[in-house]
Amino acid sequence: MSAETVTIDLLGAQGDGIFHASNGPVYVPFSLPGETLAIARVKDHGTILSYSETSPDRIAPACRHFGPDGKGGSCGGCSLQHMAKPAYSAFKRSLVVAALKSKGIDIPVGELVEAEPGERRRVVFAARRTEKEVLIGFNQAESHHIVPIEECPISAPGIVASLDALKKIGGAAATTAEPFRMTVIETLSGLDVAIEGIKALADKERRAVTETVLALRGIARVSVNGEIVIEPRKPLIDMSGVAVAPPPGAFTQATAAAEEAMVRLTLAHFGKVKRTADLFAGIGTFALRLARVAQVHAVESDEKAIKALDHAARNTQGLKPVSVERRDLFRRPLMASELKTFDAVVFDPPRAGAEEQCKELARSVVKKIVAVSCNPLSLARDLAILKAGGYRVTSVTPIDQFLWTSHVEVVATLTKG
Repeated sequence: MSAETVTIDLLGAQGDGIFHASNGPVYVPFSLPGETLAIARVKDHGTILSYSETSPDRIAPACRHFGPDGKGGSCGGCSLQHMAKPAYSAFKRSLVVAALKSKGIDIPVGELVEAEPGERRRVVFAARRTEKEVLIGFNQAESHHIVPIEECPISAPGIVASLDALKKIGGAAATTAEPFRMTVIETLSGLDVAIEGIKALADKERRAVTETVLALRGIARVSVNGEIVIEPRKPLIDMSGVAVAPPPGAFTQATAAAEEAMVRLTLAHFGKVKRTADLFAGIGTFALRLARVAQVHAVESDEKAIKALDHAARNTQGLKPVSVERRDLFRRPLMASELKTFDAVVFDPPRAGAEEQCKELARSVVKKIVAVSCNPLSLARDLAILKAGGYRVTSVTPIDQFLWTSHVEVVATLTKG
């Protein structure tokens, strides 16, 4: 280990400050461009010891657990709480601009749709049972150390207020010191708690979890490794007037505000269409809203998710027909011949993107497409495929639903011809 004084050149894609040493880049978490710092350096990683000159964009973090001096350790849930909003928003937008540029896509990128504290309705906690208590928090960056949290300004107040209840539930379910995950979703009927990474519950632990939940308020459901243990109330998520009951541990957009922004952009681009397809449909984020104005064919590989979507559609009045199909679009994308019946298509794949599906879309006659992605790099690749097939990218909008992190959601609209 060596100590040295450095000046930060730029912010990297993961939110770390970077200075360029003689033997390559060195990454310094919690630093900002232009700052002069004394750091302890190990290979390509630097730890801040002191500041000689700070950036005018540096602000006080919102959370006591943030940063190198965070309480309980440096919480890995956030990486950019120390950055003022104008610079932070510009940085997130720049990630999208750089990704598009890497694929030769030259189009103006819209301003970031900003997130606010307290909006995160879906939070994945790291947890572990100790001799004294259950720790709930987030892993320190590049570490298995769990930083136990007392507050979390990104999360919905209802989740933060239930931290003690979550500890009790975790303590009733876990019997060893092995770490596990607790995915918590705030729903209309209470918190949906999905525990994963522990062994199957014995009767004793099952009774303990049941008794614990019944003694608490505000818990709609607890599941362990996908199996429902107790469900006092069915968890329900509102999708613009359509109530969806997600399966245990289901993927949902992290914030309702970001979800609504994505849907608004999609509906505005599609306009008056008659028949649409929602690919990688999940539990119906786009399909159930599109069904207010058009027929929808929803395609998703997860059986439980597509059943939840189908059930919601069948039990909601006022929707246009919704058909569903369980299909792995990575292995078996909808072919161009199958796509010819659709006026418009929206796709929202996992981080890997939708390369094979985009090759078929590029060959299709679909007039309008909306591409949604949580990974600007895979999105840029997919857009390049569609452009080569004759599509024109008409807008790109970055959306911030992972506040104070380097992750950014993107919605791109395309038209054929």
